[in-house]
Amino acid sequence: MNDDGSPLLTIGQLSRRTGLTVRTIRYWSDIGAVLPAGRTGGGHRLYDTESVARLELVRTLRELGLSLDEVRRVLRREITVADVAAVHVAALDAQIHSLRLTRAVLSTVAKRHPQTEEMALMNKLARLSARERRQMIDDFVTEIFDGLDSDPLLKEKLRLTPELPDEPTPEQVDAWVELAELVGDADFRQRMRKIVEYHAESRAQGGPAAQPGGYQRFTRQMVSLVEEARERGIAPDSPEAAQVVDRLLEGADAARLAYVRERLRAGLDSQSERYHRLLAVINGEQPRPTHAGNLEWLLTAIDSHRTQPPAQPHTPR
Repeated sequence: MNDDGSPLLTIGQLSRRTGLTVRTIRYWSDIGAVLPAGRTGGGHRLYDTESVARLELVRTLRELGLSLDEVRRVLRREITVADVAAVHVAALDAQIHSLRLTRAVLSTVAKRHPQTEEMALMNKLARLSARERRQMIDDFVTEIFDGLDSDPLLKEKLRLTPELPDEPTPEQVDAWVELAELVGDADFRQRMRKIVEYHAESRAQGGPAAQPGGYQRFTRQMVSLVEEARERGIAPDSPEAAQVVDRLLEGADAARLAYVRERLRAGLDSQSERYHRLLAVINGEQPRPTHAGNLEWLLTAIDSHRTQPPAQPHTPR
């Protein structure tokens, strides 16, 4: 019996009391985590109520993932449970992040059915750090703007960083993989470089891109005029469409029309809209509406402009 009158427990009784096996209790006793309070005349270990509490603590710490060394240090009061818990919370957060990322990658794999090499690339791309993702976009933007005097707002717009969240959805992982493949594609870089060259030419010639944000304003005007025409049911090869072209381009001659057409076609073919839509998905934003239909309408209208005389305004008699 203990000094406080409570009975001492044999290892078998302690096992039944705690639900731990005799072998486990003996092991913890051997390494000094739970010391016996005494021994029987035959040398068998006896334990007190404090041993029960220590065993419960040991079991809890082990179930929470603490190592044997950490448990011993806690029991010796070299470190506190709170200190160890804080370290393990950080480790668990990292593990949870990794598991969620793995799940998102696997969901993308299940949807895309990639080959082994592509699957390895997807996994690698998804696990890039925020700094590495930012560097990938910076390298892309630097290459396509190198040596060109273009609208700084255009450069800022393209340099938006893909902020893949800590818990990405399969759609965000898929968008990031596609974006990484896109900016790494030499043809896409060349097409985007051509767009920037057009912007630089416009600035040099005093065109819409001469002022910061000027080309964006021109684009908004174009979208507004074309959408209005399409809502009114105006066919792009009609005389009324020629009026829209004249209003937008202020009576441009054939050479100017050909240049604008080339520029619009380059913009449509560049996949720049796809680039921005992928960025929006990755960053959890609502993608902007596509202007592809408006551009196609305007291209057809420009092509028809030289063959269709402008519609004459109706003059009442």
